[in-house]
Amino acid sequence: MDNDRIRNVESIEKHLRKVDYIIRKNGRMILSDYGITVPQFTALQVLINNGDMTIGELSQQMDLACSTITDLVDRMEKNELVKREKDQKDKRVVRVIVLTKGHDILQKVLDRRINFLEVKLEGLSVAEVEALKSALEKLYVEMNED
Repeated sequence: MDNDRIRNVESIEKHLRKVDYIIRKNGRMILSDYGITVPQFTALQVLINNGDMTIGELSQQMDLACSTITDLVDRMEKNELVKREKDQKDKRVVRVIVLTKGHDILQKVLDRRINFLEVKLEGLSVAEVEALKSALEKLYVEMNED
């Protein structure tokens, strides 16, 4: 790699880190407005994107211990975000199901996050936003191939 490319890659990495930090910081503030934690938000996303799951499946998807997920689901149940329900086909299996409140909170948080980003992108032209979107999509595909 030539020196200019190395400097560009270093700059991209640094800016991605900074953007990630700002988005996470803002995201934590939004989550606190709804009384949920980052792991609860992540669990809601995983459950909604993948459908009802067992504690073990959720544990694997979130790369956390089953005991940690059990505690997390307990707290989410108390907040009426999810419920445990026996599987229709195999009554020995218990599935975690997202309740209406969980769906609503997830959507409200995502709407606010999108609004935050929309405001920050106002200084960019339509072409710049489209170029950024395209470049990030390509980067995501490249990173996901590993």
